[in-house]
Amino acid sequence: MVSRREFMQVAPLGALSLAGLGLPWAPALAAVRGPEDIPVDRIVSFLGDNVPSKPEAVPARLIAAMKGRDDVADVYFVDGATGALEKQFAQMVGKEDAAFIPSGTMANQIAIRLHCASRPRVLLQDVSHVYRDESDAIAIMNAIHAVPVEGGASAGLADAMAAAFTQSAEDPFPVEVGAVSIESPVRRLDGATVSAATIGTIAALARAKGARMHLDGARLLLMCGMPGFDVRDYCAPFDSVYVSLYKYLDAPFGAILAGDKAFVAKARQARHIFGGNLYHGWTAAIVASKTLTGFEQRFARVRAAADDLLTRLAGKPGIEVQRVENGSNVAFLKLDERVATGLRERLLLSDIAIRTVREGRLRLAFNETLLRKSPATIAGAF
Repeated sequence: MVSRREFMQVAPLGALSLAGLGLPWAPALAAVRGPEDIPVDRIVSFLGDNVPSKPEAVPARLIAAMKGRDDVADVYFVDGATGALEKQFAQMVGKEDAAFIPSGTMANQIAIRLHCASRPRVLLQDVSHVYRDESDAIAIMNAIHAVPVEGGASAGLADAMAAAFTQSAEDPFPVEVGAVSIESPVRRLDGATVSAATIGTIAALARAKGARMHLDGARLLLMCGMPGFDVRDYCAPFDSVYVSLYKYLDAPFGAILAGDKAFVAKARQARHIFGGNLYHGWTAAIVASKTLTGFEQRFARVRAAADDLLTRLAGKPGIEVQRVENGSNVAFLKLDERVATGLRERLLLSDIAIRTVREGRLRLAFNETLLRKSPATIAGAF
């Protein structure tokens, strides 16, 4: 969901400059139009991973998701829409079971806590959410030492993990590694993904060392449509998989943590210990389930449309396309001053919302709103 704050960042000051375009009707339009005035079912948003919505639309979305169902309610996440979503996700990622968790941070922390057990060290990327954005929860909540590893999303991550395993085993005071946590796509690397081959190499090393594998796949499904990507195959080397429900699946909150039945049973117990057993989860689960149905196919279409759009933009004077290597849904445009000046205002006239152009560079995040206009129409608006 795009907040009002995010909407306001996109337009008001820029909208006032419409008068500078020399259009006789621009001053009147500038005074009244901004991204928040575009109907949410019409906007093409390059602001983030999600499809924008407004709070007042939530009741209608819930009613639509409940239509034809009489098994909605859950009690402490048992049965109802929440239980159904757990089964839906377990099947999608190829695991025996899955548990609804209130937040992604809690999902990551529970997984690492269970995997490490008596082995108090976890290896993880130095740019990962777990290491950079979870307030040292691994150490504070679980008494586990996080070892940051370089390599990001590149093939070099495998060698860096091997070196970290070697260092941990050095005499005279070796420390056993309990888990390897990999984030993919990586938010801090603009959605770059770790290849299945690199994951396979790391997983084989981890198995040989007796360590378990966790995937921080908050944005995992944004990989749909990438060449060779299959959700179940990608998740197969991992003992646990976390996926976010609110980043692009429309839920107001929540996460899914999947693994084998024994692991998930322990995860549910840990969820209660961490204070995560809310009385109901169905309001998040039922919306996420509706969006999840068919998401793989829809996002494959998004990726194809994004590739088409970027190809068209690359052919326009003053625009240089900069793709993210092994990227999921983010790309950049390097714009000359002629194109960048007034660009947000021009695009608003076509119901298209972008971020601020900073130092001649524009970040584009692709989501399902891209399917609301043809790539040719969007490219023409630039």
